[in-house]
Amino acid sequence: MLRKGNYAVKIGGGAPVYLAAVLEYLAAEILELARNAARDNKKTRINPCHLQLAVRNDEELNKLLAGVTIAQGGVLPNIQAVLLPKKTGGEKE
Repeated sequence: MLRKGNYAVKIGGGAPVYLAAVLEYLAAEILELARNAARDNKKTRINPCHLQLAVRNDEELNKLLAGVTIAQGGVLPNIQAVLLPKKTGGEKE
């Protein structure tokens, strides 16, 4: 197929502008969530761990970036429910 010269269909002139807008929106969304994660950890700088937390805690971004590995991102903190201390209910009067 490549030998025939059919490399790609024609792309409209507005496609690069639209693509740039989509990428800008995605970057702004990820940075906003990462900023919130950094603020929750009482940090002033966003590091890869905050990016990882932001992406993996958002359902849509996690689905979009499911096959992406973020370098130095670490893993999500997760404690199994059976390992947590049991709640003891006091007597109520």
